[in-house]
Amino acid sequence: MSIFDRKRLTDETFKLDIERMRLGWYSDKYFENIGAMLGALAGQGYRYGGEHPHIEGADPYGATVGEAEVEMQWFTRRPGATLVVGVDKALAMLRHCAGYFDESGMFVDTSDRLEVEAVHDGALVHYNGNPEIVQPAMRVRGRYRDFALLETPTLGILTRASRVATNVYQTLIAARGKPVLFFPARFDLHEVQAADGYAYRIAVQRFNLDYEHKLGPFVSTDAQGDWWGGAGGGTVAHAAIACFFGDTAEAMMAFAAARPPSIPRIALVDFNNDSVGDSLAVMDQMFAKYRALCDAGNEAEARRYVLYGVRLDTSGSVRDVAVPPLGDPALDLGVVPRLVFNVRQALDSGWERWNAPQAWEDRAKEYCRNVKIVVSGGFNPEKIKRFEKLAVPVDIYAVGSSLFDNHGDTVTDFTADVVRVKVNGEWVDMAKVGRRPCENPEMERVW
Repeated sequence: MSIFDRKRLTDETFKLDIERMRLGWYSDKYFENIGAMLGALAGQGYRYGGEHPHIEGADPYGATVGEAEVEMQWFTRRPGATLVVGVDKALAMLRHCAGYFDESGMFVDTSDRLEVEAVHDGALVHYNGNPEIVQPAMRVRGRYRDFALLETPTLGILTRASRVATNVYQTLIAARGKPVLFFPARFDLHEVQAADGYAYRIAVQRFNLDYEHKLGPFVSTDAQGDWWGGAGGGTVAHAAIACFFGDTAEAMMAFAAARPPSIPRIALVDFNNDSVGDSLAVMDQMFAKYRALCDAGNEAEARRYVLYGVRLDTSGSVRDVAVPPLGDPALDLGVVPRLVFNVRQALDSGWERWNAPQAWEDRAKEYCRNVKIVVSGGFNPEKIKRFEKLAVPVDIYAVGSSLFDNHGDTVTDFTADVVRVKVNGEWVDMAKVGRRPCENPEMERVW
């Protein structure tokens, strides 16, 4: 699976569309054309007879181009460090789809003729801006026409999964060890959720390794946990509050009564644009029920009414009533630091409203101060860094579309280049200008 258990995932996890992948259904058409051309040349017995070879150290004349064996390396040029994910799925593609169709239409599997090296998911590669100095994530040696069709899908999974993983990793660094909830499912096709959730989990594990933390993964859909056995979590959406006619507290009481205590009770408190008021209303009713059940000796049932947190999700076009206007949208609108400070202050002092008996005073204070603040809506590493620099009392960040970011320094596009060819039994450098064979000590022989 990854550097964390040194095991690789197989197609039992990925469930590839093997038949269509072998036919090139997922491949850029020019790879199909190249493979067909090389196969035809092999059938004709064609040998290289060109007049302008650009190769040093070998004589290619008479080489059987249709049977050309090459060395190809897969790498990214994202600036700085890239957290590599998607290797195991790329390997599964090579394992099950490398080969060719014979004259009878039967597929001939040639994967065992390839020499494959790769890093494990969770490895870091680095790029300093020089395209001739890269750290490959995967390298294959073999007859090119046997795996030409797989360049597109292997690059696709490496690019997608590594981009998500690296964006999550950078977000976790910005959050300085606070949990980051994975909330981007609604911003892309459902088919990508399993790969995205796996990339997120690898990023959490890598962050824990590098920064000595023990964060757990928090995904929002079951599909996001498919590859590693996780499950989605969540509480109340805006739509549920609408079903209760905007009564956030009543919606949370109903949720608490209906759902297992193992699900953290996180109230979404921006529906009425009064995050302080609705936070207090929820906490008032939840604590009252909690106290009554405890006094009745029903501690197990009381657990249903422990308010784990409140989530602030104020739209970036709206100023919460708890935020006095300063005339600057960056300071007024959406989930801004002043809103979080105001909510935290209100939560911490909420117990003062309850007139709890002396025996309950300390428990009431603890109940209030244990309520966490979750923030969501437009958060990215830059915004999180700003919050952390200001010591804003956020406990958990919920992050969505920025984890798919793919511009500027977040472009993680992988590419694959032939960098050597075999001539007369010897491997000879053969890369386009601006590329060369490179090494990565973390790559291991796969088969």
